[in-house]
Amino acid sequence: MNTSPLLEISGLSAGYGPLHVIHDIELSIFSGQRVGLVGLNGHGKTTFLRALVGLAGWQRGRVNFIGTSVMGLPTHQIIQRGLVLMPQGDALFAGMSVQDNLDTGAFTSESWRTRRQRRDVILELFPPLASRLRQAAGTLSGGERRMLSIGRGLMSRAKVLLIDEPSLGLSPLVSGMVIETLLGKRLDDTTLLIAEQNRALIQDRVDHITLMHGGRLQPLEEAHNRGHEL
Repeated sequence: MNTSPLLEISGLSAGYGPLHVIHDIELSIFSGQRVGLVGLNGHGKTTFLRALVGLAGWQRGRVNFIGTSVMGLPTHQIIQRGLVLMPQGDALFAGMSVQDNLDTGAFTSESWRTRRQRRDVILELFPPLASRLRQAAGTLSGGERRMLSIGRGLMSRAKVLLIDEPSLGLSPLVSGMVIETLLGKRLDDTTLLIAEQNRALIQDRVDHITLMHGGRLQPLEEAHNRGHEL
């Protein structure tokens, strides 16, 4: 593991207009690391991930990615540098085919050149999609749509993936499969920050877990001492 963080967040606060949602976040993530972010809904996990790619309406502090500040950059420039958000839910192009949805994830010139090989990797990770490449995304089952949404994110060949609630709305069986794919060894050394309300799904599959409560990060030990529910 490198001695310098791949993603370094210092004093990050963010929100929307007069609503300040997250406060003074400090977090460092190193290359190849998988970090879990747990907490109840409404405590700022989504706003935190959105702020990292410039999607919060107001923010201050510092976000360094690969040694360079990305604060104030347009979202598309941050993503092109390799910091990619997978939003919660599906957010698919319902009328487009599975294959076309996957290919929209290969938006950088490098990922577009290798999109066919990358698509093959995604289909190995999510075999149910292989027989549905020409099928409209809107006709898939809920679990298949989530696989497609995650697969599209993986097409970007991101350096850091920010994954928001991948198990949201899924059955326990499908949730387990999705999490195993994301956090299993098949993704090699991909660096991940994964926000997940269900701590049990990720607890033994990540390098580190931190709690977000009331818009602030807390070590789990401190959360237990204060009696916060996880």
